[in-house]
Amino acid sequence: MAFADLLEQVGSTGRFQVLHVTLLSIPILMMASHNLLQNFVALVPPHHCSAHTNLSWFQLSPEETLQISVPLDPAGRPQRCQRYVTPQWHLLNYNGSSAEEGSDGVLQECMDGWSYNLTVMTSTIISDWDLVCDLRSLKEMAQTVYMGGVLAGALIFGSLSDRFGRRNLLLISYLLMAVSGTCTAFSSTFSLFCLFRFGCGMALSGLVLNSFSLIVEWIPTRVRTVT
Repeated sequence: MAFADLLEQVGSTGRFQVLHVTLLSIPILMMASHNLLQNFVALVPPHHCSAHTNLSWFQLSPEETLQISVPLDPAGRPQRCQRYVTPQWHLLNYNGSSAEEGSDGVLQECMDGWSYNLTVMTSTIISDWDLVCDLRSLKEMAQTVYMGGVLAGALIFGSLSDRFGRRNLLLISYLLMAVSGTCTAFSSTFSLFCLFRFGCGMALSGLVLNSFSLIVEWIPTRVRTVT
């Protein structure tokens, strides 16, 4: 006699099945946010090169400092990845030294980092670790690492669940998700962020696969399409 037949004999779908499905489904619904997390933590805020450090000696407004330090793009916005080699005082009708006059218009990379407009998001992985300009490809790499964790988790937890039991693997997945998710939030470097995001991806696969298996196994065949 199959297990499904035993379920039919003891009452089919009852209070236990309803509670069982509900408790296993709640974490799955909450974990779905991990797939969308990249859209928020990797938001690229408006940014431009930081001004020259020696300009702090002059009493300039932020707008004046930006004007003599960073050129404008064709749309009239400060360029994101280049600044003037030396401050362009003539843009303020100031007189610069001969060395400055000889380098008018010459551009360089952002030697002193970037300044970000964080009015929308107070902090993102972009602004925390300067994943812009030459490092902008690392933004997509973070999501790729996460999806790699999802794939690895499906292979590892899927094969181990039949050997060690779905309940045990589900508890391990919960623990891995709690640890990896917490460590991701407090990561001090981009490498650690990617490492813990990989762990979140693995945990998500283990959580979803084992939860669905436990749900389906305890539900009679005739009502499985509903769950």
